[in-house]
Formats: sequence, C-alpha cells, structure tokens
Amino acid sequence: MAQKKNTDMSPPVFRTDLIGFSDIKCQSIKGWEEYLLEGRQYLNTATRAFAEGRSAFTPEILYNVIAMAIEKMVMGALMEQGKLPYNHTMRDLVEAMEEHLPDKILGLGRQLTALDAYQEICDIDSYSIKPPAREEIPAMLSLATKLQKRITDDLAEGTDTAPKSV
Repeated sequence: MAQKKNTDMSPPVFRTDLIGFSDIKCQSIKGWEEYLLEGRQYLNTATRAFAEGRSAFTPEILYNVIAMAIEKMVMGALMEQGKLPYNHTMRDLVEAMEEHLPDKILGLGRQLTALDAYQEICDIDSYSIKPPAREEIPAMLSLATKLQKRITDDLAEGTDTAPKSV
C-alpha cells in the first residue's frame, strides 16, 4: 500500500521559551577577588621599588613584577565574569578581555601585547629574553595603573565585592 502524502502538515512551531547560548549567564569563578588584590599588591610593589630606586629591582625584575600585576588583574576581571583566557601571554589576555570586557581594554591592547616582546618563552626552540631599559619602566607602570583603574572602578561603584586590602 502506497504511503499517503501529508499535504495538510502545519508549519513548524518555533518555541520562544527556549534560551540560546547568549542567554546563558556565567557564574563568577571562585577566588577572583584574590587575583585582583594580588595584582594590586604586585603593582604597588613595582611602583614603590621603582620610585625608591631599589637596586635589587632591576628593570628585568620590575618588568616581571609589572607583568604579574597585569596578569593577576586581567585574570581577576575575567574570573569575575566566569571567563578564562586560552593562555597567559599578554596577547591571549588581551584577546580574552577584548572578547568579554572590551570597554576595559579599549586603547590599551597594542601596548599590552607589546610587552610579550621582552620575554618569548613559550617555545623552547625560539626562547628569547630581552630585558627592558630602566627608561621603559615608567610607561609600563602607567599602563598597568590605567588597566587597574579601569578594572577596579566598576567594582568600587555600587558593589560590595571590591577586593579588600590585607
């Protein structure tokens, strides 16, 4: 017996009560406040050490402390949003911020990714370290301070989740 064609089929019904991926709300990742606090502490350490001319803090060490401050602050901001970068190079951190918190990184991305040039240590075959000159440190401190302000300003306004000083 031949199968009868159903020409009376009604059009498909689209459900409007379903949510899409863009509607899914991420939860903060535990510990984000500590990351922001540690970022601020690293930046304060580098700022004081440079201002006081502490000889133990060479330009290379200052660069690394500033880079750790930036990494901690970016990680804290992303974790608060429930997001993580693919990796921890400055380029990866900037890409994650551009995707998830673009207003916080606007105009700073190029300068932040340029910091990767001082230490290219991911590939053992092309491992390269180029210590910065002491004259380059103030610009790095300024960049990290701008980023810190952008990240923490919203937290200080109207929330009780701003990191507390230890």
